[in-house]
Amino acid sequence: MPPSKLPPTIRQRRLGAELRRLRELAQMSATDAGRLHGATQSRISNIESGGYPVSADRVRTLARLYGCADQPLIDTLAGMTGGRTRGWWDEYRDILPSDALDLAELEHHTAAMRTAAVIHLPGLLQTRAHAHAVISDVVPALTPPEVEHRVSYRIKRQTVLYGENPTPLTAIIHEAALRMGFGGPDVARAQLNNLLAMSEREHITILAIPFGTGTFPSSGQGIHYLAGPIPTLDTVQLDTDHGSAFLDTQPQLVKYRIVLDRMESCSLKPAASRDLIRRVAEDV
Repeated sequence: MPPSKLPPTIRQRRLGAELRRLRELAQMSATDAGRLHGATQSRISNIESGGYPVSADRVRTLARLYGCADQPLIDTLAGMTGGRTRGWWDEYRDILPSDALDLAELEHHTAAMRTAAVIHLPGLLQTRAHAHAVISDVVPALTPPEVEHRVSYRIKRQTVLYGENPTPLTAIIHEAALRMGFGGPDVARAQLNNLLAMSEREHITILAIPFGTGTFPSSGQGIHYLAGPIPTLDTVQLDTDHGSAFLDTQPQLVKYRIVLDRMESCSLKPAASRDLIRRVAEDV
């Protein structure tokens, strides 16, 4: 598919949505905005849908037109311009669903991440063998090449945790996920040892919720919270059987910040979490 025909990414749609939010806060119609900006109503609408590339100068002009005085927000939105980001995930463009590519692009740009898992371990912390065992069991079944593509994609996502400026990650993991044993004892033991090794890295915090803790919010789904340069531009990604769901309205962001805070409050401290992981590994 030619680049001009590619659908906008989550990041591009978010930029457009924020510009629309600023326009609506100014109580200005798209027609009026276009007239004042020297553009058509359809051009404004296309910018707001993420379907039309917009320059940093245009973003600053529109923000000024809408009376926005939040300079950090304006600067961040201006930094999101320039079309779609090209990265390693582009090699999967005709192979994987677009939401997978959107997630990799968001992780590439995020300032910090918080993730919570109850049954499946966070993809950013999975070993290749563990990922292969999990992905091989999805419904409908994938062909061997499809499994390999998804496994390699999941492992490449982990590059954000390495390098000179790795992205900080806090992972909240329930004991159930630690004990699932995907792939058999050898794979499970290696996976648990990998968690222990990753937890020793300065920028990675792993917090375990032990059995017996009781109820806690959102216990039935995985949550991946990606912090933007400013809180207004944070994004929540939820895993579903039908793919990723991306949430970014302020009430949704506030809700999931509270959910993750409450899950952290149910968790063991990092050292005690490592002790639990070691005990589980010894039981495998």
